[in-house]
Amino acid sequence: MFNLVLIGVVAGLFSAVFGVGGGIVAVPLLVAVIGLQPRPATATSLVAIGVISVAGAISYGVRGYVDVGGALLVGLPGAAGALVGTTLQQQIPVRWLALGFAALLAGVGIRLVIA
Repeated sequence: MFNLVLIGVVAGLFSAVFGVGGGIVAVPLLVAVIGLQPRPATATSLVAIGVISVAGAISYGVRGYVDVGGALLVGLPGAAGALVGTTLQQQIPVRWLALGFAALLAGVGIRLVIA
């Protein structure tokens, strides 16, 4: 129970500070620390992202930083992409998902170091 709370705090902090948290922080921690399989970890993370996003949106909205039109233009297609991605994820072997995710993180890390 404590580990889940700690994962939530870390994901929330990373989400608020860097705009990431769910997939990059929570999923690997749910797999490594809690022992969830990748698909349930991803699903659990997506639900948590919803809660974290609402809290972050309210916090930034109170300060006047939310561009509602821009958020809708990103969020609505993003929701459609999530539906397609969920369907696609169910067709890809877990090993390939893990390798693809690792490659994505490595690529982003390299890009951030170079930039």
